Amino acid sequence: MTPTPAEHPDPIGSSTSATQVREVDLAITGMTCASCSSRVQKKLNRLDGVEAVVNLPLNSAHVEVSSDVTDEDLIAVVEKTGYGASVQSFEDPADEPDLASRFRTRLIVSAILGAPVIAISMVMSWHFPGWHWLILALSLPVVTWGAWPFHEAAFKAARGFSSTMDTLISVGVITATLYSLWTVFAQAAAGNWVLPHNAHVWFEAAVAVTVFLLAGRVLEHRAKSNATKALRELINLGSKVALLVETDADGRVTERTIPADQLRVGDVFRVRPGETIAADGTVVGGTSAVDESMLTGESAPVEVTEGSKVTGATMNTSGTLTVRADRVGSDTTLAEMSRLVARAQTGKPAAQRIADSISAVFVPTILGIAVLTLLGWGIIGGDWIYGLHAAITVVVIACPCALGLATPTALAVSSGRGSQLGILVSGPETMEAARTLDTVVLDKTGTVTEGRMRVVSHDLTPDDLTLAAAAESASEHPISRAVVQAASHIDEAEAGSDSPVSVSREVTDFAIISGGGITATVDGHKVLVGSSALLADQGVAVPEVADHPAATEVAVAVDGEFRGRAWVADTIKDSAKPAIDELHELGLRAVLLTGDNPVSAQAVADAIGIDEVHAGVKPEDKYAHVQALQTEGRSVAMVGDGVNDAAALAGADLGVAMGTGTDVAIAASDITLMRSDPQQIPQAIRLSHRTVRSIKQNLFWAFIYNVLAVPIAVSGKLDPMIAGAAMAFSSVFVVLNSLRLLRFK
Repeated sequence: MTPTPAEHPDPIGSSTSATQVREVDLAITGMTCASCSSRVQKKLNRLDGVEAVVNLPLNSAHVEVSSDVTDEDLIAVVEKTGYGASVQSFEDPADEPDLASRFRTRLIVSAILGAPVIAISMVMSWHFPGWHWLILALSLPVVTWGAWPFHEAAFKAARGFSSTMDTLISVGVITATLYSLWTVFAQAAAGNWVLPHNAHVWFEAAVAVTVFLLAGRVLEHRAKSNATKALRELINLGSKVALLVETDADGRVTERTIPADQLRVGDVFRVRPGETIAADGTVVGGTSAVDESMLTGESAPVEVTEGSKVTGATMNTSGTLTVRADRVGSDTTLAEMSRLVARAQTGKPAAQRIADSISAVFVPTILGIAVLTLLGWGIIGGDWIYGLHAAITVVVIACPCALGLATPTALAVSSGRGSQLGILVSGPETMEAARTLDTVVLDKTGTVTEGRMRVVSHDLTPDDLTLAAAAESASEHPISRAVVQAASHIDEAEAGSDSPVSVSREVTDFAIISGGGITATVDGHKVLVGSSALLADQGVAVPEVADHPAATEVAVAVDGEFRGRAWVADTIKDSAKPAIDELHELGLRAVLLTGDNPVSAQAVADAIGIDEVHAGVKPEDKYAHVQALQTEGRSVAMVGDGVNDAAALAGADLGVAMGTGTDVAIAASDITLMRSDPQQIPQAIRLSHRTVRSIKQNLFWAFIYNVLAVPIAVSGKLDPMIAGAAMAFSSVFVVLNSLRLLRFK
């Protein structure tokens, strides 16, 4: 059922008398990784009476305050941590800076400058006299301006006495660059303007890691921007204008167009065919069919008449309605769904990245080892120059090229292979979530069914069917369109040569009958189409039928005589059953969660082998069902295509949207299936499994490489040039291991 105002979450900044808890949502700027969001969350939660959840994809924090802490206090804590903050509203989500564009510009410039640096450095035959001066000039803009976001993030982390993946990147790039600059200028000071063969520089290492990681950040921020897009798409579904109906003191009725947000409770407004209903309300005049599929998932439009409740953002398909506004603005069902999506996304904190977890301990450890190496050789061995040489080698050998490339290269290859297969994945957290799934929840309409009404069986003669279709041709109702389509497919063999069929007939006196039917005169015959109950109400004797499909009945009478029935239903996709079978092979439980009626839902579930069915579920209840499954300890994937699925998609451990669905569903999801083929669901899960395995293999190799190489560097027996080569080899291994994902089928 549609939630009452009492069921709505309290508005931002409000409080309840029982708990005295107020809710505040902050827009946060400057976060770049999971460590950033974790740090902000910890700082906020240290305040008395504050419980905060920081969401990295949304760049926001949802805060519950049960003390006298003010909004200004919250903002001050965030700013002291090194980030920006401001109060935002659910109904008007703050514009997110286009970080993808920021990184994209740096990536393009860095790639153009870096390509010759890497090529010249790696190909010995290209080492012309003075080559190192050229790559020095080309490298400096890349390692300074190009890598600036990493240096900036590392500085913020250091200011907060912590370290992140960005710290590793920044230290590695700076160390490799400074050592290379020192080598070049030291040789120049000694009069060697042409670099000797025993002198080595690592400009290419610093440039390569910068370019690869910038590419990873572009992919990451492009995916993150979809979170705010989901909320904006939801808001845009609502009507922007309303046709207000007013009665003056003399009883004259006038109409004028006003912005929808100016509607007030009790206002009466007109909705013409094809228009979006501006607010939740009650029909006070007119009869029509309202398409609620965008919000409820019900494939068949709902017949409404005087006294019926209608929902804002749904589509009036046929007759003109006069509606009294009951809930407007932030109280509408659409606004409630916006809050559900925002709450679901905020309640799902981004997973800590494996590399960030490693870097929290790894970075300070490596720096400590480098310092101890310098002091050990200087104090104990009495050779400060050799100690400096060994210390620099420690930092260089621990340069996070491989560690930094482990995730973005696997993600880039997986994304490319996925796009070839029509599977778009948002990021590494999505891959990790897919690996732990045990339950897949599927919407019905448009996910496992076509989302279009069709005649699945009938007992009408070809001529009676075309009479009904001619009468229905004046209606835009989806059931009407299904009857017309069925009649258009009748061929001469079916009709018989003695009974020619013409779908094009002369239609007059068309009228919609309250209760779900139509009447019209077709070629002089009085045609009545509707349910058996409607025909009986109109005085037509309708025989009972013992056995019929789980579908919507369309009964037909001609000149007051019952002629037969057609059964209309949303047909199941051919690949739905194989997809469910494959999910079962993967050990996953399939659950059907739909707003459609129980009979249709159970028929679909039985046909394709679904384990569990929940029908007649409203949008807010879909989210609750997903939460209930998670409370039971299940890891849940939600698959859907409609606005009604958006909150559940955002709240599930993994949201999968069918590519032919609404922009809201796609924006709220983690994976988008471009072909809208149910068999892509298990395929996407298997690709995620493979990608996570590759990422972990990459991280393991990179970490073990450092663990084994650092002790050799501390001993001073590792030449910096060999260290650079070994470091490059580890990066090549990571890239080659990631490229194996291209063979995924």
